[in-house]
Amino acid sequence: MTASPLFFSDATPDRIDAALASDGLWLSYGACRVRVRAEASGFARILQDVYGAFPFQDQGEFADFHVRLERGRGLRRLVKPQVRFSIDGVEPFEPFPVSNALPLFEWGVNWCFGQRFNQYVLLHAGVLGLNGRALVMPAVPGSGKSTLTAALMLSGFRLLSDEFGVLRPMDGRLLPMLKPVALKNESIEVIRRFAPDARMGPVFAGTRKGDVAHLAPNAESVAELDCELAPALVLFPRWEAGAALSLLPQAPEQAFARLAFNSFNYSLLGARSFNAVADLVERSRCYQLVYSRLDEALDCIRRLMADEDA
Repeated sequence: MTASPLFFSDATPDRIDAALASDGLWLSYGACRVRVRAEASGFARILQDVYGAFPFQDQGEFADFHVRLERGRGLRRLVKPQVRFSIDGVEPFEPFPVSNALPLFEWGVNWCFGQRFNQYVLLHAGVLGLNGRALVMPAVPGSGKSTLTAALMLSGFRLLSDEFGVLRPMDGRLLPMLKPVALKNESIEVIRRFAPDARMGPVFAGTRKGDVAHLAPNAESVAELDCELAPALVLFPRWEAGAALSLLPQAPEQAFARLAFNSFNYSLLGARSFNAVADLVERSRCYQLVYSRLDEALDCIRRLMADEDA
């Protein structure tokens, strides 16, 4: 009889702490795995808050990235304690206050993906699934992408990614890169009002990106970590205060240019990324969506996805 899998929500903080302090924890994001070891007070409990639905793995044979969170050096171990993020001995950021260990970990892992995960085309996009087809939402910071991504997941869409749209060049499939959704500033309260029961970590006030809170991926999305999707719809969202809902079709050349601009490694991959993005545009309907009301935007997206199934 096969034992039931253990999830983060089932493990005690002491067990999580013990694993982080010894061999580490293996986090599967779908497209890759990260092994993390840490010595940061309170990190285990906060990690459990936002990764509760993920499998708890304190043993593993392979990870794409091996990262560490370590306490500050010298007096910083005692006075205003700090935490440092490193991968292979490289520290890409200055130390953070130990109370901000989770934002440092999340941004550090994102840095690893953006800098060292170049077998795929990495789009700066939210990716969600509905009825076996993928919605891709590329956008620049401040567009409301993460707010819309979070609301869609909380409305029955499957979340594949908030930050990294992982496009496989060989076949144009989209792979999960499932991480907590980083909500900033006003978006935190917008999502709390939208879904009061949503599982969210603490608010980290006054970080380098403002106030930040992390929305936990739901169990339904985590259960499909190994399931990739074909694209159906590319949507360029933009939130504007007081704006009436507007949906504007994008010509293929417009969509191509905007997707390429919103890629972390487009220029690095050359012809592979050109062909992959061109194929994505060819296989998808493409629109720009301007909105101010979240409910109107969600209804519009549901109709567009329903049209894909018709």
